[in-house]
Amino acid sequence: MGPFLYVTDLHGNQRKYERTLALAVETGAWLVVNGGDMFPHSRTHGDQERFLQEFLDPHFAKYQEAGIRHFGFPANDDLRTHDPQFDVICSRYPLVENLAGRKVPAGPYEFLGFNLVSDFPFRLKDRARMDDGEFAFPVQFGTGILSRPGGWEEIPDWMAYAGTLPTIEEELAALPAPDDPGRAVYVIHGPPAGLGLDVVRGGQPVGSPATARFIGKTQPCLTLHGHIHESPEESGVWMANVGKTVCIQPGQSASGLSVVVGDLEEMRFEKRILPVD
Repeated sequence: MGPFLYVTDLHGNQRKYERTLALAVETGAWLVVNGGDMFPHSRTHGDQERFLQEFLDPHFAKYQEAGIRHFGFPANDDLRTHDPQFDVICSRYPLVENLAGRKVPAGPYEFLGFNLVSDFPFRLKDRARMDDGEFAFPVQFGTGILSRPGGWEEIPDWMAYAGTLPTIEEELAALPAPDDPGRAVYVIHGPPAGLGLDVVRGGQPVGSPATARFIGKTQPCLTLHGHIHESPEESGVWMANVGKTVCIQPGQSASGLSVVVGDLEEMRFEKRILPVD
């Protein structure tokens, strides 16, 4: 099948998007996987909507023209109110897939996407959940908010509200089951706990124990993560194992494009940081 590329947390950086596509063409990649937080970091409705219409739609058309598949999904910084628009754009291009909550066949493999994350201190809660029933909430930076068309819904008691939602553990269990776990690739935006893939600035690990348990139980061939941009710099780790499963979290560099070039048949992976200027 040849190589594929994995990137995550591009946050609307058009030069990084364009460099990723150029690298896919250069390497003969058959697929690019984007692990989430795709839209501009501003979190404003107008900026994200314009990015979808004016950049991402024609950018996906370039993948279609190049004959390269693209799998991705919006994640915790991407306003949920724009999910229908993202779905519509993806549906225009047969080679482009919204992977959120879905199972997509690709040759002998299946890709499964999960874009919810364990709760964090930040106010935007569109995709935040308790990790499991024993979850301890972090100190919050303000009142929780959810995106709504053209505005926001304030959640005065976020912890009580979160208690009414399924946990990360429950949501992972509800994903479609792969036909063959040994040929399954899970794209899970939040990293698992305990592997060094989840370390924030200052050294604190913030990964998901529920995700680590899910990977240990399911044992797919590969899982792809993101969310914590600085983790590889803090821990020195971007690839680890849970049993037979290879887990990758390349982060995203402020100085260039962090990208992984992978080969599923050989299970070989190389992380690169490329200039984008």
